[in-house]
Amino acid sequence: MEKNSVHAEIASYTGKLFRDNFGKGPSSVYVSIEHPFITIYLSDFLAPMERVLVGQKNYMKVEETRDFLMQELLPEIKATLRVTADVDVENIYYDWSLRNKSGILVAVIKEENSEEQISDLSDYPKKDEVNNEIIRVSELAEKAPEKVESVYLNSRTLLVDRKGILVRIEKELINSGFSEQLRLSKRQLEKRLLDPTVFETILGTQIQDIFVDWDFSLDKSYIIFILKPK
Repeated sequence: MEKNSVHAEIASYTGKLFRDNFGKGPSSVYVSIEHPFITIYLSDFLAPMERVLVGQKNYMKVEETRDFLMQELLPEIKATLRVTADVDVENIYYDWSLRNKSGILVAVIKEENSEEQISDLSDYPKKDEVNNEIIRVSELAEKAPEKVESVYLNSRTLLVDRKGILVRIEKELINSGFSEQLRLSKRQLEKRLLDPTVFETILGTQIQDIFVDWDFSLDKSYIIFILKPK
């Protein structure tokens, strides 16, 4: 199947899946495949009931409900990507920007040389400045990552890969069964610390969205910046 056809099929499937399960699907779905990542960016995605909760500034309740529903949908999404894009998906990360009515899914493709592929993508102007700001923010939120890598997946998507960021109290909370509460709290904290104006100054372009997600079992995290088109 041609690349554009794969993108279109994934976008169509994602839109229908979210519409069937959330009561309203996104108005637009943008798919990008840059090994070892598949990104699915959703715009104008907020169900009627969620709109009421967001209007009341009850953001965490919406995110908590979405998290529970996404855990049911992830196996189906992985299976569909396997068939449609002919890839074996290792994990899927996701996050929402409720104020902007947008969301992101990042599927990590299971490949033997995935680390080498990320390194091949990693060079871009101001990379060191971006990584240093990510380290600074991580130190404020938890601790400096053991490793940071950032890559442009396309002209509008900058992905940051952090490894080794959890502190001991966070690991204890995870072991005690408080993963969901920790995830919700870390989302709020890190998004407050990730100042868009700082990254806009570094990159010389406007930031449209910032997303964050974690894999606590692997002690790693992805930050995704969506840039406004020039």
